[in-house]
Amino acid sequence: MPKMKTKRAAAKRYKVTGTGKVMRMKANKSHILNKKTRKRKRNLRKQTELDQTNLGVVRKLIPYAK
Repeated sequence: MPKMKTKRAAAKRYKVTGTGKVMRMKANKSHILNKKTRKRKRNLRKQTELDQTNLGVVRKLIPYAK
């Protein structure tokens, strides 16, 4: 049976940790940054764990992630 292909768009957006958690970057950091406070922009830099409701869909898109 041939290998499954990873969806490259998903592979660029999500990273899987060694323990198997799927991490994503936060939204609202790309433009209109003048009105956002320093603290808010700083907190938007950090990655966060993907919600359980979306986990199944992303796992199908990245089949070989641990």
